[in-house]
This record gives sequence, structure tokens and C-alpha cells, in this order.
Amino acid sequence: MKTQKDTASWRTGGYLRPEDVELPPQEVLAEGPVPVIECPQRIPCDPCGENCPVGAIEMNDINGIPEVDYRKCTGCSLCVAHCPGLAIFTIDCSPEEGCKITIPYEFELPETGQEVEALNRKGEKVTTAVVKSVKSKEGSAGDTSTVTIKIPEEHINEVRNIGGVK
Repeated sequence: MKTQKDTASWRTGGYLRPEDVELPPQEVLAEGPVPVIECPQRIPCDPCGENCPVGAIEMNDINGIPEVDYRKCTGCSLCVAHCPGLAIFTIDCSPEEGCKITIPYEFELPETGQEVEALNRKGEKVTTAVVKSVKSKEGSAGDTSTVTIKIPEEHINEVRNIGGVK
């Protein structure tokens, strides 16, 4: 199943637009965390697939765009921490939790419970979010820290970073 359209909008604007990103079906998002891969460039790279413990991320070749098999994915978020391009996020819209997004984060880490600005791909504030969990680079199995924030469902295809961390 493809999670990223083959698009060149990032070349002209410097970032992907929400309409360029194909989200998993709503019923998949409601079952628990699943990755959204926003990898627009065909380059030799495969840490996401190599580090997936259940083989849920596949590539047709080393230069391909990664694809997720949601039937296999456990939502562990290892792909988020291992992606050198910071191009993978997990979205979880489980009914009991509301919507959460796990992002790769390489700046000063926020505290759990902290209120932060939820930013879009351009770095503009979209809404306010609450930090649900933080996994430092040192405490994760990957190369990058991850931060999970709770956001309103209508912003799941917009929010891709945080700001206002003090």
C-alpha cells in the first residue's frame, strides 16, 4: 500500500503540501499508531525497512519510496527514530486516546505534559498541542529523539513539528 504520492511539489515549494500526502484509511488510524511516510525523493536509503521488526515497510528497490503494509505494522515507531531524513511520523487516532502524532525531534526536548506549538511543514503554528511522551535519542533504539503530542484530529495531516519548547 502506497503512503506517499510520487510528487515534486517539495522541489518548488521546499516542503510537501497536505494534499501530496496519502494518509492511511480512517479505520486504520482508529486502530492504533501507524506510520505516515513523507519521503519525496528517490535516493538510496532503507533504514526504515531494515529496522522494522515485523517487515511492514517494503521498498521495491534501494531507490524506491517506502510503502507500509498496515496489516503487519505494530505501531512501534522505530521507523520514526531511524529515518535519517526525518520523513516518517506515526499517527494514532484510537478512540480512547484522541489523536496523537509521534514526530522525530532534534532540538531541546520538551517535558511530558508541556504545552507546545504544533507547527506545519512550513514552520507555521497550526494549533496548540500537549506533549504525551518523549523518548530521547539515548533512550531509544534509533538515531533520533521522538516526541508524541496530542492534537485535534482535523490537523493530523498538517502538524509535523513543534515549537515553543523552553
